[in-house]
Formats: sequence, structure tokens, C-alpha cells
Amino acid sequence: MSKVSVTGSKRVIDDVIEAAYAHHSLHVTDYDERYEGFEPGESLEGAETVNERLVTVRSLESVLDVEGDEADAVRALDDEELERELEDVRERVNALNDRRDELQAEIRDREEEIDRMEPFADLGIELDLLRGYDSLEVVVGEAKPDAVEATLADADGIDAYEVFAGSDVVAIFAKPAEGAEAGVLQDSLVGVDIALLEVPEADASPADYVAELEREREELRADLESVEADLADVKEEAAGFLLRAEEQLTIEAEKKEAPLSFATTENAFVAEGWIPTDAYPDFEAAIADAVGDHVEVEELERASFTPDGDHHTEAVGGDGGGSASATDDAADATTEKAAATDGGHAMHGDDEPPVVQDNGSAAGPFELLVQGFGRPKYSEFDPTLLVFLTFPLMFGFMIGDVGYGVLYAAIGYFMYSRYDGTFRELGAVAMWAGGFTILFGIYFGIDVFGYHAYQLLPGDVHWPVAGKGLSPADLDWALSFLIVSVLFGIVHLNVGHALSFVSNYQQHDLKHALYEGGSWLLLLNGAWIWIFSQHLPGPKPDFLFESFSILTFGAVSFAGFPVAVGIGGVVAAGLGVVLLAIGEPPELAEVLSPIVNVISYARIMAVLLAKGGMALAVNLLAFGAYIDGGGDGSFHFIFTPEYLSYVQEHSVANGGEYELVFAGLTTAFEPGLVGVIALLAGIAVAFVGHVVVLLLGVTSAGIQAVRLEYVEFFGKFYEGGGETYLPFGYDREYTADDR
Repeated sequence: MSKVSVTGSKRVIDDVIEAAYAHHSLHVTDYDERYEGFEPGESLEGAETVNERLVTVRSLESVLDVEGDEADAVRALDDEELERELEDVRERVNALNDRRDELQAEIRDREEEIDRMEPFADLGIELDLLRGYDSLEVVVGEAKPDAVEATLADADGIDAYEVFAGSDVVAIFAKPAEGAEAGVLQDSLVGVDIALLEVPEADASPADYVAELEREREELRADLESVEADLADVKEEAAGFLLRAEEQLTIEAEKKEAPLSFATTENAFVAEGWIPTDAYPDFEAAIADAVGDHVEVEELERASFTPDGDHHTEAVGGDGGGSASATDDAADATTEKAAATDGGHAMHGDDEPPVVQDNGSAAGPFELLVQGFGRPKYSEFDPTLLVFLTFPLMFGFMIGDVGYGVLYAAIGYFMYSRYDGTFRELGAVAMWAGGFTILFGIYFGIDVFGYHAYQLLPGDVHWPVAGKGLSPADLDWALSFLIVSVLFGIVHLNVGHALSFVSNYQQHDLKHALYEGGSWLLLLNGAWIWIFSQHLPGPKPDFLFESFSILTFGAVSFAGFPVAVGIGGVVAAGLGVVLLAIGEPPELAEVLSPIVNVISYARIMAVLLAKGGMALAVNLLAFGAYIDGGGDGSFHFIFTPEYLSYVQEHSVANGGEYELVFAGLTTAFEPGLVGVIALLAGIAVAFVGHVVVLLLGVTSAGIQAVRLEYVEFFGKFYEGGGETYLPFGYDREYTADDR
């Protein structure tokens, strides 16, 4: 990327903006007030009108619910047509929208009145009988009649009362005692759970009044449907115009507001920004074609992709790059800019170049996961490719099921083929994750929704990995997968620290690289070499070494690194501590983090067992299961009542080799209603249970994999916070440039 400046007279600022906008390559940076005598620019004339029209268009699109796929053919839209048609659409839509708001308000009023009157209609007493008495007090409210009567029976100050009840409302008539104060009835009901209702002022009977309100409401709803239909017609007619108008006005607004990022004086302007270095000559030519030598285009500095420390750019000669010299028309601009230069080069700020991530079609969607942490800075290594290589691997290993993998891939394909942008990228990530889930599902015994389909293979076919470590017969595999998780963590963190070493070497020197990257590499590898060695073997569990033979099916026998190698690991770790103490003393507080960080990867094994256990539990409840080998073998599902009887006959209790774990719901199926209910319940449990496991797979395996990338891996070498490359310009979709 190259940082460039465009300096010229304000007389040609419109033409320069047009040319830069059409070239669509300059990432404009905001003026930071570093030039003496310059001020931030102001919007061009007409900007306020354009923005007002843009707000109107977007408001109309919101009212009509216009979507982006509703435009007709792409064509140019001149200002006269835009103004005329926009005013026509605005008047029509506003009139219809105002009428719609009025009708909706009236409908709400009717519904509120109906809600207010329905209790009185339910009560069945004329409204004029509920008010206007001199010697009686009347209260209407929602309450339980028994509670009201019990309270009034013991009330002082009331000579007589009568309670009339509907389904949810009561009307209470009471005659106050001689000398009682007004409101004695309400005072007597203080301890009753009653919601008082105000008696409406209406002449008709409550039932008739409610019926009339409902009739009016239906008429209003019919009118509303007519207005909605008229708005739909307007939408069909105007959708294409509105989309073209929004695009046209957006372009005009961006052009007219561009000077807000420029440095300006009364007569001159300076615009700065970043541009791909290869595009600079063409950009310079485009500006020259537009305004001739009325401006000066200069390449200020050039940034290389490889980081080189605090100074990530190199200055470019002021006369180099073929920059045009300013003529008399730009004399003021040249004079002003000369005051802000040093040796022919502008005193540029410390803004970093914007970033364009380009990782190809396969790894590209994983930029979304990287950007969730932060877009890489221009001077940083883009870890997208590494996330592409590791995230699906971790996810697939943690779920490891052909059935779930097919569903993940299918959901991903649906999102990828139906949507654009973020959802499309998520769909691609899901397809990769689903593919690896299928591969590991095959590895784990052709696991299909928790069922080991390898059991269906002929008896002479042996599947080397017959489970995930959940059955008594394969518990050693669970510990082996723990070792796999740890080894993956060691490799993953080594890559992170190695990238830190390289980055520090490029940005500073070998000394800094050894202090900040090499120290952690020595600590990480030295500590874990000692852990996997025979030095001080007492506290080290046997599975640390036995798992290698299990994982390689006996091809590799590993008893641990020799004692001398283990001692060498301790020495290497000690050297790492020394380097850390010299280079980064505050980080000595985290000297155990290489061990803790690696152990954090054990969550991979934990999620694997948790998701496998959940799928097993669902199948066990739905279909029943037994363990062969007298309880020392593997889980097998039962499925049918006949097979359940067979298992029970050959159970350990009857001298057989099967241990029944759970009979299951579907295995209770038998002719009759109870059997049908049990069968349906079993199918429902299986369906709902596996849907839950499928969803939890995303929230557990997905989140844990992302966490390991962000916290454990990125934390070693990656900072993020880069700026997105947003070139000044617009990719037209609905309008054509008629110039």
C-alpha cells in the first residue's frame, strides 16, 4: 500500500472528487490537523439537499418494506427524473401511510373499548342500572363472589347488599347504614382481591354496544386491508425507482461530503489516503486526465507487507512517482502545502495502512472468525489460513459423528447457497466443520447419531477404534484422546510462539525475538519434554506413555523420553525462564502458563466425551441398551421388544454374558394403545434429544474451538485492530453511470 496526497486548488475540487470516486481505489484518511494554516473541509454545495432526499428515500423504503432484490433493470437516473418521481411517490406513500396509521389507531381504540365493555356484557346488567342511585352504592369489579359476600356479611356500616356475578366480574349493590360515610362499600372491600371497573357512559346495553364496536372494528380492518393493498401496489411500481434513487443519492452524498476528510484553506485543499501501490500510476493518470496539471499527486510513503517494526513504511522521493506539478491555478495550494512539508515530503501522520484480507476461496470464509477477534493490522501475520486448518479439525474431533456431520454440512450448504455476506461465510465454515465431523465420525467406529454402525459389518471385519471411550471396553481410548488433545495443544502453541519469534525478529532484532518468543518456546517444549520423559517417573500416570501404543494400534511403543532428554528439557525450560527474566521480567508471573495453556486443550477431549455421552443417553432412553462381556464390553442398543427378550434371557443374572442397562421406550412396544404410545414416545425422545445434541454441538464444540483460537493461540502472537480497506467509490448495482 502507498500513502498518497492530492493537492490542488479548490476550483477543481469537484473534478478531483469525481475522478477519485470513479477510480475507486483511494482509501481516504481523515485530516488530523497537523498542517499549519489548514482546517477540516466543509461539505460541497447541495449536500444538505442530497441528504434530505436520501433520508426521504430510505424512509419510503422502510414504509414499503422494499428489499434489495426488487429492482428492475439497471439504468441511469437523472436529477430531474429523481426529483419529480420522488415527490410523486412521497405524496402517495405518505397519504396512504397516514391513513394506515389512523386506521390502526382507531382499531386499537375499538379493541380497548371492547376490552373495557366485555366484563359488563358478561355481567348482563344494563349500564344505567349500575349508576345514579342516591340511597345505594354500586361497585363493579373483577373478583371472586364468595370472597366478596363473606367480607360484606361482616362489614360494619352496610345494612343490606346484593351481589350479581358473571364469569369473571361482580356487581355489588349495597345500602349504607344510617349515618355511614360515603364510600363505605369500597372501604369495606379493602381486604378483598378485587380490580375495580369504571362503569362506561353508554346508552345501549353492554352486549349491543360490544357488538356495535366489533362491527366497527371489522369495517376498519377492511379499510386497512384496502390501504395495505394500495401500498403494495405502490411498492410494486416504485421499488425499482427507490433502490436506484437510494444508490444515486448515496453516491452523491459521499462525493459532497468527501471534503470533510480533507485539509483545506480558503483556496486550496489536500486529500490524503492509502492506495494499492500497483494502482498508484493509474490513479495519478486518472487525476491528471480529469484536471490536467491543476493538482499535484504525490506518493508520500510506501508500506511493505513484511513488518519492520515501528517504522512500517518507507518514504518515497518527492519528485518520484511522476507526480504532476501545480500550475498557476494551483499556486495557492502548492504554497500552502510547502509549509507542511519537509524535504519535499509531507509530514505524514502515524496512521497504519488499511488491510485487505485475501485468503482464497477455501480459507476466505474463515476471515469471519479472525475478524471476530479483530482484523489483522497491516504489520501483522494474517492467521486466517491457520484457523482454516485448525478450527474444523477441532470441531470435527469434538463431535465426531457422521449423522451430525451430514446435518451440519447440509445446514451450511443451505446458508451458503441461499444467502450472501456473513451468512454465506458461516455456511462455508459449517460445511468444512461438518466434513471433518463426518471424517472423525467414521474414525470413531462409523458413529451415526451415537450408534456405532461398524457393528453392522460382517463379524470378520474389525474396526480399530470401536468407540469414544464411553463403554467399559474402550475406556483406554478416553485417556488416549486426552493425550491427543494435549499433543495438539503443544503443536498449536508452538506455532503461535514461533510466529511471535519471527514477528519480533522482523520488527526488532534477534535479541528481542529470543526474549519475547524464544523464551516461551524453550519453556513450553522443555516443560512438556520433561513431562513425557522417564525422569522422576513416580508421579507421572502410566497412560502418558501407554496411549501412544493404543493410538498407533501397537505400531509405536513409547515408554517416555530417556532420563537424559528429560533433564535436557528441564535445562531448556530453565534457560527460557532466564531469558524471560532478562527481557520481560513482569511476565515471570506467568511462568507456568505453557503448562496451563496446554492443559486447557483437554477441553477438546471433554467435549468429545460430553457430546458422545449425550447421544448415548438419548439412544439409551429411546431404544434401550446392554453391555456385552458380562458388563465389561461395549454398549449395544436393543431397538425391538424381541431383542430385549433375548437380552434378558441371556443376561448375567441368567448365566449369560449380557448386562441390561435400560430397557428403553421403543422396546416396550406391543399391540395396543400403551405399546403405540411407548413407540411414539421413544421416537419423540430420539428426535428431540438428537436435535438438542446437534444444537449444543454448535454452542459447545464451536465456542470451545473459537476460545482456543482466540485465547490460547492468538494471545501468543496476534493483536488485531487493523482498519478495513474502504476505497472511495461505489459499486453500482441498480444505476448506470451516464457520464
